[in-house]
Amino acid sequence: MANFSKSNVPQFSVEVYQNEFLPEGGREVNAIVTVTSTGGGTVGGGHVGGTVGAPARQAAGDGTQAAVALMVDCSGSMDYPPAKMRGAREASAAAIDTLRDGVRFAVIAGTHVAKEVYPGGGRLAVADPTTREQAKQAVRGLTAGGGTAIGTWLRLADRLLGAADVGIRHGILLTDGRNEHESPEDLRTTLDACAGRFTCDARGVGTDWEVKEVTGVASALLGTADIVADPAHLAADFTQMMETAMGKEVADVALRLWTPLGSEITFVKQVAPAVAELTDRRTEAGPRAGDYPTGSWGDESRDYHVCVRVPQAELGQEMLAARVSLVLPQPDGSALTLSQGLVRAVWTDDMAASTSINPQVAHYTGQAELAQVIQQGLDARKAGDADGATAKLGRAVQLAALSGNADTAKLLSKVVDVVDAAEGTVRLKAKVAEADEMTLETRSTKTVRVKK
Repeated sequence: MANFSKSNVPQFSVEVYQNEFLPEGGREVNAIVTVTSTGGGTVGGGHVGGTVGAPARQAAGDGTQAAVALMVDCSGSMDYPPAKMRGAREASAAAIDTLRDGVRFAVIAGTHVAKEVYPGGGRLAVADPTTREQAKQAVRGLTAGGGTAIGTWLRLADRLLGAADVGIRHGILLTDGRNEHESPEDLRTTLDACAGRFTCDARGVGTDWEVKEVTGVASALLGTADIVADPAHLAADFTQMMETAMGKEVADVALRLWTPLGSEITFVKQVAPAVAELTDRRTEAGPRAGDYPTGSWGDESRDYHVCVRVPQAELGQEMLAARVSLVLPQPDGSALTLSQGLVRAVWTDDMAASTSINPQVAHYTGQAELAQVIQQGLDARKAGDADGATAKLGRAVQLAALSGNADTAKLLSKVVDVVDAAEGTVRLKAKVAEADEMTLETRSTKTVRVKK
């Protein structure tokens, strides 16, 4: 495939890492698919199915093709302590300062209702020195009072962003409390309606919010979630989030998996930079093909774990288990293929070949288990099951040590006393700061890349 080098046009490459050899009767094929987007030049192949990708159409390079909605919690609890509301105002101003000229934007105050703070009138402003200053003046006037209904904030953001003829639509949401003024079903309905329409990063400030609500928003809308325990750190976090959003160049990229007759996809999940389940998000894309959403891309690389169940075959046979394509929807309903890779299956009686586990597959299988056992351990701890919590969090410590996930190991050490990391022997700490437990839960899905 041609190696394009037009500047400021994102290019994609796909690399497939797998052990294609199966034993007699073997039917499960696992592969790690590494997708890399670059603004110029490409990351080459050299592995199973590695291909150099085509350029995608530019979506946000000059700022005129992006829209951002900033949703700020202004419920009554934001005044307790007052540092939260003060931090939210400062963070919002810092995010506004980071907007590129030409980006369309709006600021929403969120309580039990959603209110347009700037520019108002059901429209978006266009970022320039004047509108940025006006918006900062508006957020300086934000005050706390009322309840929390996150779904209403998201619905207003969707209406505002949806009216813009742009490629990149992004939300940033800050909350400090639980979503007490709407039902979980209402929030889920809203998330389902907004999925695929815009991406959204979500942040919880302080320790009085619900981790599963904030991470659920980010997961459904293909964004990031994190805790900012100290309001003084909000401005730096918002600046970084907005800088990342400004770096997105192409939206609505999908991972398309085609399988031959008799084969089926068992699961698809993102495994780096964080674990995110995509299996249930499949949309059909023609005979034996399905699309899995990946959201917006700038200059970055992500890894996906694909598992395929293939039909039984004789020793010596080989087949294409799946074709992996990265595609971009086009206005006429077609899809532009950005890059492709192949997942293969070869049946052999060579035991050494068929029992070897690919290092990338092994690494990310462990990282996915790490995220799972942290959640299970914390749930057990909250339920008063000390033995279950000790066992799960001990396994988490062991997996973090094995994979070199130092950040997660450090977070775990604030919840358990590590006796022997290699063996997974731990003791639950008698007292754990709420912020430390919430940080571990919020960041449990973050992974480290495999050393290649």
